[in-house]
Amino acid sequence: MTNPEASPASVSRRRVVAGVIGAAVAIALLLWALRGVHIGEVLRQIRQSDPWPLALGVVLASITFPIRLVRWRLLLRDEAGGPLKAWPLWHATAIGFMANNVLPFRAGELVRVFAATRLSGVRFTAAMSSVAVERIFDGLAIIGLLGVGLLTSGLPAGVRVGGVSLARGAQVAGIMSLAALTLAIAMVAFPDAAERMVRRVLPGGRLTERLVALIGGIRHGLASLRSPALLLGVIAWSLALWLLNALAMWVSFAAFDIPLGVGGALVLQGVLVLGISVQLTPGFIGQFEAAIVAALGLYGISNDLASSYAIAYHGATFIPITLAGAWSLARTPVALSDLRGAPSR
Repeated sequence: MTNPEASPASVSRRRVVAGVIGAAVAIALLLWALRGVHIGEVLRQIRQSDPWPLALGVVLASITFPIRLVRWRLLLRDEAGGPLKAWPLWHATAIGFMANNVLPFRAGELVRVFAATRLSGVRFTAAMSSVAVERIFDGLAIIGLLGVGLLTSGLPAGVRVGGVSLARGAQVAGIMSLAALTLAIAMVAFPDAAERMVRRVLPGGRLTERLVALIGGIRHGLASLRSPALLLGVIAWSLALWLLNALAMWVSFAAFDIPLGVGGALVLQGVLVLGISVQLTPGFIGQFEAAIVAALGLYGISNDLASSYAIAYHGATFIPITLAGAWSLARTPVALSDLRGAPSR
């Protein structure tokens, strides 16, 4: 028995419902983030902020996207192991991050993978596994830099955010990232073990062959981990990406006279990334602001000032990649409506 494809009307209704739910959650989170904040004071501080440090921060934050492209080309290779063309992967990157700004639940990651598959001709599973490996290296870089921030920014030991020990949370996230990286390397180092396990556990048939094909796609997506040079490149670009991102936050502190150094920016970045690791709203609206207010509160920054910084920085950095993604969407045959037909192998 087959399931008929959903009618355009039902698809449209689901989109409307999802949009309404996403908007409601975003509004609720934003209101929660701004609880106890004097809106008039926040608006006054935003109006009186220095636009030049904020503009420089936006430029630095925007440069992280080309860095993501360079790193992705090291991870995602063609069938012969060579680099893929840059422009198709740039379009996929821009479209994916734009989608994260307008869709909830990190749907932009799937959009990015789908766009890479459509524009570069790579396997869907290879593109997906390369993005998963990216996230592992992101986690390791962020946790490492957060540790540097905790050691250099003058915070007391055992500081807590939302009742959770920041150091303990960083340790757990670091262990999970290392475990995931170890699993990925093991799959590359022992390429036939997973396939043998599948064939031993499952009876022969279509499901078994699909799982074996899936494992093959994942192995292809992780193949760059076999090369020490490519692996070192991924590590170096991951550190460069997140150092530059923290630098963008630190430079933007000057727009609001926030008296924190680079160590404080590293802590802010770590808390922010942990706070938005599960995306609930389009563009992380509400989550982004709440995480920044919580992080800056560790240093005695008032909720009004922290909210002013969070809203201005979030809004300003939201614009460039969203416009770049819209431009890429207009210049390529990718359509967000095609996502439901994305390949699975």
